[in-house]
Amino acid sequence: MVDPEVTTPSLAELVSTLSIASDLGMGRPVERVLRQTVIAMRLADAASVDPGVRAATYYTSLLTWVGCATDTSDLTVLFGEEQGLYADTHEGDLTPMAMGIFVARHLGRGGPALRRVGLVGGFLATAGRSVQKVMEAHCQITGDFADRLGLGDDVRTPLLQAFERWDGKGVPGNVASDRVASASRLVHLADNVEAFHHAGGAEAAIAVARERRGTQFDPELVDCFCDHAGEILADLGNLSAWDEVIALDPSLRAPMNDDLFDEALATFGDFADLKDPTRTGHSRGVTSLAGGAASFLGLSNVEVTNVRRAGWLHDVGVIGVSSTVWTEPGPWSLVQRERARMHPYLTERMLARTPTLRRIGQCAALHHERLDGSGYPKGLTADAIPVSARILAAADVYDALRQPRPHRPAVGTAAAERVLRDEVAAGRIDGDAANAVLAAAGHRVRRRAGLPGGLTRREVDVVVQLARGRSNPEIAERLGVSRRTVTSHLEHVYTKLGVSGRTEAALFAMRHGLVEEPATD
Repeated sequence: MVDPEVTTPSLAELVSTLSIASDLGMGRPVERVLRQTVIAMRLADAASVDPGVRAATYYTSLLTWVGCATDTSDLTVLFGEEQGLYADTHEGDLTPMAMGIFVARHLGRGGPALRRVGLVGGFLATAGRSVQKVMEAHCQITGDFADRLGLGDDVRTPLLQAFERWDGKGVPGNVASDRVASASRLVHLADNVEAFHHAGGAEAAIAVARERRGTQFDPELVDCFCDHAGEILADLGNLSAWDEVIALDPSLRAPMNDDLFDEALATFGDFADLKDPTRTGHSRGVTSLAGGAASFLGLSNVEVTNVRRAGWLHDVGVIGVSSTVWTEPGPWSLVQRERARMHPYLTERMLARTPTLRRIGQCAALHHERLDGSGYPKGLTADAIPVSARILAAADVYDALRQPRPHRPAVGTAAAERVLRDEVAAGRIDGDAANAVLAAAGHRVRRRAGLPGGLTRREVDVVVQLARGRSNPEIAERLGVSRRTVTSHLEHVYTKLGVSGRTEAALFAMRHGLVEEPATD
């Protein structure tokens, strides 16, 4: 059965969501990339580019910085805190001289003086190859993401040119002038215009464009920008950049099909895992375990799909926390611990702009909550944690244990099972959810006795909430599903039990001892 309230977002909404993740990952103001995109599109209109270039510019702008927000472990080795590094990235114009000065100022910042000297010496000895490799890797990552979204070479090519220049002196310096893709030229200028406008207003934006005319930027585009600066920069500080960008969607907000949507969500999870090499594959592992566990517990197909999608996105908030936290080989400091505990909140915040992603994000953001209230970030207790989030929490614990982390090695399957069962015994992890995750992981577990009346696990959850006097909207909120899904479950319950209303269903629940089951609420 398909829930008609569950729809997929448009590609524009999904990519715009990812741009917010890149803002947070780079420590920049939220909606910075969206404002850059508004500028790029206004500039494209002023330059009268053709529709194909306009569409490529739209997606290129939204995706350009994605690579820089994810694969940051190498940057951390070179520069320490990567978010502080990104705050200064518009200071230079990507010439070898400017890059050399910039890198020399930032290499090893915050570390011992001797290490800084060694890093700078290595940078000079290799002509900056170590830093160039990181920049090229970011471009490659972003280009691959465009491929996975089906955007093709019209977007992939300009993304690979993110650090090129009009005069051919950029990174890697393979193209110049008209060989730099039109979308790249538009985004290069829009990126810097946004940064300087945000810091110093229209005069600063116009000044940097003129200063780098014919070197970093296409001279004709600079002239076009200066001629139309008033309309291109109009009201940037007051507009809702999200609404503006979605309104500019070249696909006219056509929803994605389910297969492409799932592929995009899997890619989100892969990108989140790139923050620390030891996390590679974690989001996919959690997704597999959580989906299998949801099926084991008899959840509906729609709910299994939502749990699986939440698995892909459960750690997307790690993008917003510095890699220095995730790659720390020793115990976290108090500050590092608090920063790490922010990532579920960031997950929910990143996904809050569209209904479908918001629903998934609300589940995903609960994967560190615990039944006894000891979890984070909200400190919820059992009554407030839906079964989908309980499953996700158990899957996250098990899969994380099976992977190494900078501060500990991976553990075997038997040890992971022991830890998970210890968490159940301590009252932190739901026993049914843990049992289902272990079954999905291939462990031999004892199945629960059949539920009365032929009810599924989720139908029992609905009946218990009903017996406690809660309305359909209240049941939907507590279980993390739509009201329409609750209505559908109740119709099935009434049919299976041969009853005609809520009172009879509640009496059935009490007679069969369902109301006292701690795992249902």
